[in-house]
Amino acid sequence: MSSFGLKLENHFARLGEGFFTLQSAEKVGSRPQLLHANPKAAALIDLDPSAFADPRFTAAMAGHLPLEGFESLAMVYSGYQFGVWAGQLGDGRALLIGQVRNTRGELWDIQLKGAGRTPYSRFADGRAVLRSSIREYLCGEATASLGIPSSRALSLIATGETVMRERPEPGAVIARLATSHIRFGNFEHFHYAGKTEKVRALMDHVIAEHFPGLSGAELFGEVVRATAIMVAHWQAVGFAHGVMNTDNMSILGLTLDFGPFGFMDAYDPHFICNHTDEQGRYSVINQPGIAHWNLRALAVALSRVVPSEALVEELKKFEAHFAGHYRLLMRAKLGLTREDEDDDRLIGALLAAMAKGRADYTLTFRQLPRADVDWLDRFGAARDDAEAWRIRWRTRTQGEDLSGLDRVNPKYILRNWVAETVIRAAEDHGDLAPLEQVFRLLQSPYDENPEAEAFASPPPPDLCDLEVSCSS
Repeated sequence: MSSFGLKLENHFARLGEGFFTLQSAEKVGSRPQLLHANPKAAALIDLDPSAFADPRFTAAMAGHLPLEGFESLAMVYSGYQFGVWAGQLGDGRALLIGQVRNTRGELWDIQLKGAGRTPYSRFADGRAVLRSSIREYLCGEATASLGIPSSRALSLIATGETVMRERPEPGAVIARLATSHIRFGNFEHFHYAGKTEKVRALMDHVIAEHFPGLSGAELFGEVVRATAIMVAHWQAVGFAHGVMNTDNMSILGLTLDFGPFGFMDAYDPHFICNHTDEQGRYSVINQPGIAHWNLRALAVALSRVVPSEALVEELKKFEAHFAGHYRLLMRAKLGLTREDEDDDRLIGALLAAMAKGRADYTLTFRQLPRADVDWLDRFGAARDDAEAWRIRWRTRTQGEDLSGLDRVNPKYILRNWVAETVIRAAEDHGDLAPLEQVFRLLQSPYDENPEAEAFASPPPPDLCDLEVSCSS
């Protein structure tokens, strides 16, 4: 056993019986292999990156060796999935193996994903595949580097075993970090079971850990605000989560559970990143409305311990929180430092032209002020619309300093085709060089990198229209 010098504190276990099941990891695979580790994530928990070379680190992050002084556990929760009540869910392939207090006083969860079955696995095997693990490992870094509140991944480990999904695939375990993995579904689980005292205990726990001194209504107000800000960030960078079920919604407004996510290539407000979402419930244009729907579901779960009138008043603030932050982010992307009543129309007109011409979302903003590219070429059939819009924009930004737009509009995002390139290299050839290269690019998404120019491009013909599902 080892704790690698980490200051471990098991706060969640203090909630007591009924909130979790204590259990060890299943020790999946016989020879776990560390494929990659994240020094920036390690710094969040004061872990010296030299620990990555210790075989005990690989064993611990694969679930083969417990962290000394911490009893691992799987959380129970419930939730609405695609708008339908799914009943009890829980950490079916996740395990909390540590909570670390860093020198800044922050408490961070270390949670393994793919380390085997738990009492909440239902009929599943508790495993994760390398494909989805690479995607989550990279996406946590991509979102965090873009300023999106997000969980992070500490390590990526190949288990050496084969996992059966639609086809046999190599298995993997990631260790992910978050200041909390508590979800809306944790509250829903106890509300619908009629266990009001446990709803109250969980609420008091969240307040004590993250919002000391607030009332229950004020806590809900903070959740509304944080969720609105998170989704505003998603919309501004063209990110689709894909599975906004209530059991995937963080009580702290963090982007959790990277499954069939997608960053848009060509702008399409109705973009659906999850091919199992046949109705488009979680399309990009629907994400703000779904966030509000989920918050309303959380309000119901809190309604026996917080006055309903107070919950309704806080929920009413969602639209203002979202619209205000989204407007702030989009104005920054266009270099609009002075507010104007025409700003929303200017933003909307650009998005309409982008949708009509299927312009690449990321590159349209990145290349807007540049003289070395023909910006209008991105718009196809909407070229005239785009030209008219650019005249309006130039008039609006006359006298503005636009030199900082490259620090607001990223060049590198985790496009599906880029993730697939990394996955194919790792799975088919055991080549981890693309993983390292893309990982570095995503940590510095605003920087020019001539050696990796191709990774900023829209998908090549053979990698267009990649489909991603919930299967992992």
